[in-house]
Parts: sequence; structure tokens; C-alpha cells
Amino acid sequence: MGHGSEAAAGGPPLAVVAASEEVLALSEADERLLDRVERDRAALFRRERDRTDFVAAHLLVRLCAARLLGIEPAEVAFGQLCPGCGQRGHGRPLLTDRPGVHLSLSHSAGMVAAAAGTVPVGVDVERPAATTAGVEQRVLAPAEAELVRRHPDPAAAFLRLWVRKEALIKIGRVDLDTLAQVDLSALPLLPAEDEPLSHRFGDLHLLDWTDRRRGVLVAAASTAPVRLGTAAVPLTDLG
Repeated sequence: MGHGSEAAAGGPPLAVVAASEEVLALSEADERLLDRVERDRAALFRRERDRTDFVAAHLLVRLCAARLLGIEPAEVAFGQLCPGCGQRGHGRPLLTDRPGVHLSLSHSAGMVAAAAGTVPVGVDVERPAATTAGVEQRVLAPAEAELVRRHPDPAAAFLRLWVRKEALIKIGRVDLDTLAQVDLSALPLLPAEDEPLSHRFGDLHLLDWTDRRRGVLVAAASTAPVRLGTAAVPLTDLG
């Protein structure tokens, strides 16, 4: 994955989206990179698919951080800290030795996303849900709910708003209790197929798109424009 002098540390935040199996096929994605807490958590999953997604996301975020910083994945001091209970081992991802680096990860039924930046960054990946009944009223602002109601495909419209809002949660701007207070109704709901669309929301840069081949919606949010990659694009090839 070429580091050191070949990769300048820092730069714009980086987000990568891939299938879990694509991540695990990378030579750098060695499960031995996970710490004891992560391995213990992975072992608790009853379904192998869920365990695979967890492992792939935690490996991919290390690869993103390594690419951002120009170091080897084994040098990434990954950790998690829960803002609610203050305990480590779960919650918001971070680097224990570099408080100025921001991380984010997400996984959804065989797909994972991860991001790293020297500015706040959040990323979310979602597969279309079978139903959203009862969720809209808890997470949508009134103007957003009206957009969804009038949209030709309400479920698709809701999911696009949801993935954007999840990215805002990941960046720490809102939480599940305050989602309905954030109004993204001014942003277009037209699908961004394969090529990401860029939006501005206050001081944030929002990217979102539909990956038709993988069957997911993705959104990334940061205070700076985000570089985007997939497993089909080696991390070292990202500009």
C-alpha cells in the first residue's frame, strides 16, 4: 500500500466504500491488526455475515488512516470512546496517539465504509430498507417529511435523507434525539448514480450517491471536500 515518502501525511479527508469481502481480500487487511477488545466483540456475533462486516469495517478504517498519514496499517493506534458512558472499547472511533485525526466507519449487510481526516469527517452506507414506517416522524423535519410524502418513491427519498443524516451523526453534529431538528429539505433528492453529488450544508461539504452495482446509498460529510475511493481503486492511487 505504499507509504512513507510516497504518501504525504494529511491532506483532504478520505472516504472508501467497499464490499466486506473486497476489504478482506486486500493483502493489508490482516485480522491480526485488530486489538483484543475488537476480536472479543467480533466473536460475539451470532451470524458470520455480521462478524465479517464488523471486522472489514475496522480493518478498512485502519487502511484509510494509514493512507492519510503515510504510515503502515500496523502503526495505526485505533481505539473507540463512547461519548455517552465515557468508556473505551466502543463508541466513536479515534486514534489514541493522534487526537487531531478524525475517523468514521459504517457497515450494512455486506458493505462497509470508512473515512479518515485531519478535519472532522463522517461516512455512512445503507442498503434500502424494506419499510420505514414509524421512523420518519422521529428523524425528519416537517419540510423533509413533506418532501418524502410527495416524492414518487417515498422510501428512496427517505433513505437518501437518512444516509445524509447518519453522516451528520458520525461527524458529531447531531444525535438520534436531535435528528428531526436538522432540516436538509433544501438539498436535492435526485439520485446521484455512481458519480457523487456535492452539496453544502452550513460549513459542511456533503457527498452522496447511489452505488447501483453494490446496491447501496452512501453519504460523507466533512468540513473539507472529501476524496472518495472504492476497493476497485487502490488507496495509493487516490489523489
